[in-house]
Amino acid sequence: MRRAGDRWSGYRPEEAILQPHYLQVKFLKSRSSFELTPTQRGCSIRVRFDDAENNYFSVLPLSGYSEFRFDEPTNTLFAIVTNCSDSHAVDFKMYAVMRFEAGQIDIGESFVSDGDDTILDSHINGENVGIHLKLTGKYADVNVAISYVSYDQAMLNLKQDHAGKSFDSIREDGERIWEEYLSRIEIEPFDDDQMRTFYSCMYRAFLYPHKCYEMNKDNKPIHYCPSDGSIRSGVRYTDNGFWDTYRTVYPFFAIVAKEEYKEMCEGFVNDYKECGWLPRWPSIGERGCMPSTLLDAVLCDAAVKGILTGETLKSAFEGMLKHANVNAENDDYGRSGAESYVRLGYVPIEAHKESVNLTLDAAYGDWCIARIASLLGESKIASEYDRRSKNYKNLFDRETGFMRAKHENGSFRAEFDPFSWGLDYTEGSAWQNSFAVPHDIDGLAELYGGKEKLKEKIDALFAAEPKYEIGGYSCEIHEMTEMAAVDFGQCAISNQPSFHIPYIYSALGDTEKTSYWTEKICRALFSWKDDGFPGDEDNGSMALWYVFSNIGIYPFCPGKNEFVRTRKLVKSVKILGKAFNADDYCGNTIPYTDLI
Repeated sequence: MRRAGDRWSGYRPEEAILQPHYLQVKFLKSRSSFELTPTQRGCSIRVRFDDAENNYFSVLPLSGYSEFRFDEPTNTLFAIVTNCSDSHAVDFKMYAVMRFEAGQIDIGESFVSDGDDTILDSHINGENVGIHLKLTGKYADVNVAISYVSYDQAMLNLKQDHAGKSFDSIREDGERIWEEYLSRIEIEPFDDDQMRTFYSCMYRAFLYPHKCYEMNKDNKPIHYCPSDGSIRSGVRYTDNGFWDTYRTVYPFFAIVAKEEYKEMCEGFVNDYKECGWLPRWPSIGERGCMPSTLLDAVLCDAAVKGILTGETLKSAFEGMLKHANVNAENDDYGRSGAESYVRLGYVPIEAHKESVNLTLDAAYGDWCIARIASLLGESKIASEYDRRSKNYKNLFDRETGFMRAKHENGSFRAEFDPFSWGLDYTEGSAWQNSFAVPHDIDGLAELYGGKEKLKEKIDALFAAEPKYEIGGYSCEIHEMTEMAAVDFGQCAISNQPSFHIPYIYSALGDTEKTSYWTEKICRALFSWKDDGFPGDEDNGSMALWYVFSNIGIYPFCPGKNEFVRTRKLVKSVKILGKAFNADDYCGNTIPYTDLI
C-alpha cells in the first residue's frame, strides 16, 4: 500500500472515457471513479469512492528526492520532485501545489512513508518518499498546478488556471480549445474508421513540444534554465526529438499553427543563448539521445516560410554555424563528428558510430544553413554550404548502390551487408538510410544513372525480403521486428528514416507509384485502435505521416516552399476553412502558398 508499485489498480477499458480534454476511469481495486481534466500548467481532479470508509489520496513519486508538506489552513499539499530523464538539468525541481476542497482531508489520520517504514507526520523529505492523505468521506476534489520556478510561481499558476472555475467549466474550456485545433483541417472521410483515425492522429500532432515557461506576476514569460539552474526571462519549449519531428511535425505547424511555431523557434534559440548550443533533444535538459542536429531543418523551414525572422533568425544562424563546424566538449550537444566532417567531407568510421547517417544529415543541415544564409544576404556562406551539401556523394558506392561508411584513409569498410542494422547506420540498415538526401534528390538520381535507375532501386527496396541482421546492435530492437512483421519489403515505415521513401517516386515525377504505396500503407497499418501505429509514434511524427498522406501532400524536403503530391485518400479537405484538393494539380509538387 505504501510504495508506488503497490498502488496500481486495474480498470475496464471499455468503460473508460478517454478524450483530449477529459479522462475518466473506474479503478477496480479501490472501487473509485477517477476524473481528470487538464489546464495550461496543471489539472483538476475529481475522485468518487463507492464507500465512505478508509479512503486515501496518495502522491507517490517513482524515484528520486521528494518533499511533501500539507498546509491544513489552506487545504493545500505542497510537493517537490526532482527526478527527470537522463538530461543535463542543473538543480532541477518541479514544484506542485494541490488544493483540496475544505473539509475533505483528515490530516490526523494521514501519513507519509519512505519505503516500508511509516511516519505519522504531515511533512517529509528524502529519497522515494510519498504521502497518503486520509479523506473524511467519499470525495476528493483537487486543483493542481506545477512550476519549474518556485512554490510562489506554482501558486500563481494555480490562480491563473483555476480562479473562478469549476471542474466542469475547465473541462468545457478544454473541449473548446481542442475543437479549435482539430478543426484547422476538416476532412470528409469515406467511413467512420477513417474519421476516427485521422483525428486521433491530429490530436497527437498538437501534444509536443511542451511549453516550459510560465507567466510571472507581471504577465511576462519566465523559465527554468537547465544549463545552470537559473530563472530566465522569455519562452522555452521542451520534450521534442528533432531527428524524428523535423520530417512532418514542423512542416505541419507551418500550415496550421504558424504563431505557435514562431514561439517554439524563439524558445529553441533561447536555449542557444543560454547554454551555447542549439538543442538536439530537449527533455527538460538536453538528452542528446539521437544523432545530428536536425533542428537545422526546423529553423530553415520556418525561415523560408517567413515564420522565423529578424534577430531571432540571426541568432539561430549563428548557432547553426557553430555546431556545423565545432565539436562540443560533451557529445550530447552539437553535431557528432563535426570537425572530421569539415576536414574530410564525411564522418569517418574512426570518429563516430552511425557515421553514414551523421554524414547525410550534416549534408542536409549544410543545405539548410545555405538557405538561411541566402535569406540574410550572406552569399559567400551560402555558396560554401551549398558546396558542402553535396558531401553525401562522398559515401556513395556505385558497385552496391548504397551509402557506405568510410575510413579516415578514404576506403570503404571492408565487410558490408545491406541488411545489417546499426554500426554505421541509425535504427536501420543501408536499405533504409541510403536515400536520405531530400535536398538534392536529382543529384542522388544522377549517382544511380538517372531518375529511372533510382526508381528501380526503390522498386527493389519494396520487393526485397523484409529480413534483417542484428549487426551493430546487441539484440533485436523493436524497429527490426516491426519492419519484418508487415509486407512492405525494406520500407520500414514503422520508423522515421523510411518516411520519405514512398515519396521518392513522386519527387522524381511518378505520383502514381507513390499513391499506390501510401494508400496501401495507410489502409493496412494505421487505425484509431490500440494497435493503430506500425511503430513508435514519436512526438507526433508518425501520426502526421498519416495525416499528410490522407490529404495528398508530403513535406519531402523541409526548407523548400513546396510539398510533393500523392492521391488524396479522403473525399474532401479544408485547410483553415479553405477547400483544398491535391488531385487538382497536374505536376508532382504543390506550392506552400496554396495551403495557407
